[in-house]
Amino acid sequence: MIVLAPALTDQVVEALRAGDRAVVTGVIYTARDAAHRRLVELLDQGKPLPVDLAGQIIYYTGPTPAPPGRPIGSAGPTTASRMDPYAPRLLAVGLKAMIGKGARGPDVREALRRYRAVYLTATPGAGALLSQHIVAAEVVAYADLGTEAIHRLEVQDFPVIVANDCHGGDIYEQGVRDYRKA
Repeated sequence: MIVLAPALTDQVVEALRAGDRAVVTGVIYTARDAAHRRLVELLDQGKPLPVDLAGQIIYYTGPTPAPPGRPIGSAGPTTASRMDPYAPRLLAVGLKAMIGKGARGPDVREALRRYRAVYLTATPGAGALLSQHIVAAEVVAYADLGTEAIHRLEVQDFPVIVANDCHGGDIYEQGVRDYRKA
């Protein structure tokens, strides 16, 4: 399935099922722990966010510096559970998808159902290969955070797997069930 970003709609999200393979094309944003903390602090203060998250995808990565002739260096996924304390709050303001690695906690999975969103996973350890799908990159907020700044990325056919869907599907739980049956 091809997922066009930004502006993911409920209809697109509802069509995605845990275990589906997809490619993302369009604009996504990066954000890690420190940026998430700042975003939630702004929400707590009733202030606007530096980027409109409605219909957007956040990729949990801290890209390395760009080598000559490339828009970005290695950009592999980081552990998503570190963003669990912040994710429900960002989903409530319209974030529609997150890309990372590893399982999510129960509060995030419930928020995915409540706000009609998905969690996607990218192949860990393949940051250099994944960066080949990034055609443009620029820092758009929190430059002082270095690699944890918020970047605007333009991606082409960025490969992901739906890990958690908005219907309660979870590839990590399914994997455990399948293993126990074997």
